[in-house]
Amino acid sequence: MFSYYSALCTELYDLTKPVGFSLNGDIEYYQERLQTCQGRILEAAVGSGRFLIPLLEAGYIVDGIDYSPEMLESCRKRCEERGLSPRLYEGQLQDFSLPFQYEAIIIPAGSFGLIEKREESLGALQCFYRHLAPGGRLIVDLLLPHDWKTGKIATSAYPLPNGEGITLESKSIEMDWLQQCTVSYIKYEKWRQGKLIQTELQRFALRWYGIEEFRLVLESIGFSDITCSADYIYKSQPSNAGQIITFEAVRKQ
Repeated sequence: MFSYYSALCTELYDLTKPVGFSLNGDIEYYQERLQTCQGRILEAAVGSGRFLIPLLEAGYIVDGIDYSPEMLESCRKRCEERGLSPRLYEGQLQDFSLPFQYEAIIIPAGSFGLIEKREESLGALQCFYRHLAPGGRLIVDLLLPHDWKTGKIATSAYPLPNGEGITLESKSIEMDWLQQCTVSYIKYEKWRQGKLIQTELQRFALRWYGIEEFRLVLESIGFSDITCSADYIYKSQPSNAGQIITFEAVRKQ
């Protein structure tokens, strides 16, 4: 019934979040935190390369992994256009196996919350830990549902360069306080001269963690030297639920 980051979603993502488009300063912040990194980096939930490509162009060695084949195909195309050829892998974050250990694994823009089930998000963190070299760092953004309103409907329209257009309707369906997850339905529709030519319906679930809860989860997996920062200011402590929370943690052994 539902699609998952399929063709229309990818097309709209590429339009609204082009390569190098920094979300609230995330690209600049991560580049500053990674400036001492000499080894291989993995971007989890790499998408279509908005974040990956600027790192590659800055000279970092970066691989990418994502569950969506459409997003990965767009990422490959964008990289090829720029003469870049990173290693890109299709796989689920909770159970992938790659041939490298990484100096850093990064998950910007709140994408970690897209892993809906708690046991799968814990599995992903364990998988990240196994793929980090000793001394390697995990850097991950978290978001809290601070402005959630069940039943809220938002609509937008986006013209395309070829004269077609995509409309987007997002409806907030439910918030599960016990499972710490929100669910929205997102409908993408593509139009040509007033006629509907393509449509996709996506179930969009986001899991959230409390700040101290996530710190304890990281510690239980084996991470140490855990820091928490707000709004891309290193070690600035969160003061309200609307801020972007960035955790950084180290695999010691």
